[in-house]
Amino acid sequence: MDPAGFSAVLGSAVRSRRAALSLSQADVADLAGVSERFVRFVEQGKTTVQLEQLLAVLGTLGLELDVSTAANVSTAGPISTAGPISTAGPAQ
Repeated sequence: MDPAGFSAVLGSAVRSRRAALSLSQADVADLAGVSERFVRFVEQGKTTVQLEQLLAVLGTLGLELDVSTAANVSTAGPISTAGPISTAGPAQ
């Protein structure tokens, strides 16, 4: 997945989870210790967000990044940064 596609999927997941929790962007920002502007950038799919702040927002919302090896990549082959990355909520 390209960075823009990943950022769009991530932004949509963050926005959906925030709405499901009935939190405003300001609420999430306060709880995560980031600016409201940062939360807005994540939800808009900005591709250049800071990882540490992103992880704080995801943790606040009960989301996490899951990095795994792509099914079409052999373990002996070259490493690619385009493998699947998903957002997973807490087990329900």
